[in-house]
Amino acid sequence: MIDLGSNSWRLVVFTYSPGSWWKRTDELYETVRIGAGLSATGHLSEEAIERGLETLSVFGRFCQANGLSSADIHPVATSAIRDASNRDEFVQRGQDATGLDIVVLSAEDEARYGYVAAVNTTTLTDGMVVELGGGSMQLVEVWDRRAHELNSFPLGAVRLTEELLPGSAPVKKKDLNRVRARVRETLEDVDWFWDAGERLVGMGGAARNLAAAAQRAAGELDLGVQGFLLTPEMMSELVQMLASMPSSERGAVPGIKPGRGDIILAAAVALETVLEEGEFEGIEVTEAGLREGVFLADTLLAGGEPLFDDVREAAVRNLAIQYEADMTHSEHVARLALQMHDSLVADGLFEPEPGEHELLWAASMLHDVGMTISYDDHHKHSHYLIVSAELPGFSPRERALIAQISRYHRKGAPKLGEMAAIAHDGDEELLDRCSVILRLAEHLERGRDQAVSEARLRPNGHGVDLHLEAAGDLTLPRWSVERYGDDEVFQRVFGRRLLIG
Repeated sequence: MIDLGSNSWRLVVFTYSPGSWWKRTDELYETVRIGAGLSATGHLSEEAIERGLETLSVFGRFCQANGLSSADIHPVATSAIRDASNRDEFVQRGQDATGLDIVVLSAEDEARYGYVAAVNTTTLTDGMVVELGGGSMQLVEVWDRRAHELNSFPLGAVRLTEELLPGSAPVKKKDLNRVRARVRETLEDVDWFWDAGERLVGMGGAARNLAAAAQRAAGELDLGVQGFLLTPEMMSELVQMLASMPSSERGAVPGIKPGRGDIILAAAVALETVLEEGEFEGIEVTEAGLREGVFLADTLLAGGEPLFDDVREAAVRNLAIQYEADMTHSEHVARLALQMHDSLVADGLFEPEPGEHELLWAASMLHDVGMTISYDDHHKHSHYLIVSAELPGFSPRERALIAQISRYHRKGAPKLGEMAAIAHDGDEELLDRCSVILRLAEHLERGRDQAVSEARLRPNGHGVDLHLEAAGDLTLPRWSVERYGDDEVFQRVFGRRLLIG
């Protein structure tokens, strides 16, 4: 997949098995700035075209070196090339030089691919998607996970910078207000914008860079920006900080790429204005973009509606399959863990935190992925692999909790560790409960033969009885729980002794 954007160009390689798993396995990136000067002249400059042709030749050589056929290569061009009066000339020159068949996306198609990427990498059901590129801003209204309105506006970071913030010096408030006014004037004609709901998903390099900058400024644990929430307060602080600097220094801000430094302020002001005008709770950032949208819609999910039934489940299963987890074993461990968890909740032993059920399920499904590295210390390897993955649909905090629960599925007293910096009230107790329950479920499935068909935990006086239903011989699971079940940790967490019925 080749994305010829207004600011940056990317070649991304996706490796996949139809109906099973997929992942990004390689990427080339270049700041081409093909749209430089377009707003003033209406056409692509010869200098920009030459930069583009040079980059296309590199991309074409990469495809040849990797044995990719023309059917496997999908080059798409967006706003700047679409709007240029000499776009056909550029497309023809690019094809003649490289053999790449460039498709110029319509504004609606560009917004649609962005929507597909957003709803398949977040839990957005109702709300809005904003994608800010170099040449344009796409806004998509989402109801029940379906796109209802798709709009594109000439509010890209390169355009706004050239037209309204062209200098290199620190920017004054009146200049920032000119950008805000331009965005507001554009939004006035978008009737549905004012009733789009509370959730806003942000896409594009600017959103990712701003999220990374906010994350680092707050001193938060660096787990990537997938699912990170850029609050109005964070956006305001970023705008003020970036405006106080000359453009040459903005690219040195931690989290901001040097090639985006001169246009990041305009992008920040535009996104901040959308956030404020729509009264959204924040911008939920996704790492996915146009590239993922094209791949999902036209390849992995082609032939039907391009939506995963459940984004979180798809992400967890995708990661488990990639790391060759024993899916029958993992699924059974997850089933037993949830049975025990739910039975304790039903009997009023504790009140679960929001989302706790899903976090326990995810950790149970992924607890053994570390064995792809080594059996020894595989619980630690599982932790590393989970925090290193994007795991779409989960926030950085949720991903850290899944990793910590998996980390303690074998032994040790669960602790938050370095994730304490991003933990919420109640997370320490959640980690304790889920880790102990997952540990029990793993012992009950020690033979990997699904001998235990059901497991329930029932409070009984000062203890908790473990009730088992058998599908096979229970000798091994009973022995594993009695020998390694760690009664002391169970009693510390739940305040009761564990009794095996």
